Amino acid sequence: MSDLTNVAALRRSLGATLFERVAGPEGPANRSRIHDSPGPRWFAPERPIRRVHGDAAMFIGGLRALLMQSLHPLAMAAVAAHSGYRGDPWGRLQRTSTFLAVTTFGTSTDAQDAVDRVRAIHQRVRGTTDDGVPYHAADPHLLTWVHITEVDSFLRAHQRYGARPLDRGECDEYVADTARVAGALGAVDPPRSQDELTERIARYRPELRSTPEARATARFILLNPPLPLAARGPYAVLGASAVALLPRWARLPLRLPYLPGVEQTGVRLAGHGLVRGIRWVMTPPG
Repeated sequence: MSDLTNVAALRRSLGATLFERVAGPEGPANRSRIHDSPGPRWFAPERPIRRVHGDAAMFIGGLRALLMQSLHPLAMAAVAAHSGYRGDPWGRLQRTSTFLAVTTFGTSTDAQDAVDRVRAIHQRVRGTTDDGVPYHAADPHLLTWVHITEVDSFLRAHQRYGARPLDRGECDEYVADTARVAGALGAVDPPRSQDELTERIARYRPELRSTPEARATARFILLNPPLPLAARGPYAVLGASAVALLPRWARLPLRLPYLPGVEQTGVRLAGHGLVRGIRWVMTPPG
């Protein structure tokens, strides 16, 4: 075997392993159905949501979104009690990634079916926090918090690490694209521009606080992921890159460091290298 053949085989093997982790054992079949089924889509091929959600920078954005979401006590209570993120974190990742892929790239029928399934699950997720405050996953206020943290995180990760960052107008279009999915899930008046997104996040800040559950989630996500030893190094870069994208006000409640010099040099360079590597193994050889 030539060196090029060996490299291509390694690339395919790494790509298949990573894809199975993210998409699950049904990933190849789901990918074929999502991309190859004929029919109208919610989003045309040139829409910014396709560029953002199809890029490897989503790995960093997803971790940042989880850290941000944990700061809302009611959202954190719902996740801790019902999502199985500790017992089955890969399953949760696979379900989330499949939902994003279907709603972004799938047919309109499949996208609506995916939304209907998630809404049915949300209707069943309800309970009471340790402080006696009731929560319900279908609450439009909580749905909006989850939505805006995801959109802000995906967009910021893409603008720093994406292969083709968006211009200002495209950033607004991306936020508007995602509002369609959020509205279908039950969020009320989701933001449709970057300025509206920033304002909406600021509006939630008085509700956010440090809780033992939030801090435990950050430790689990960043320090104790269920990964083989060989994957811990790349994952540490992923986690550091996600933390470096957090605003300072979100770090103190989660007891996360702020090291601007290191983040602007070493972390950013390592993050770019990691995302390029993920993009390379996830792209089939031409």
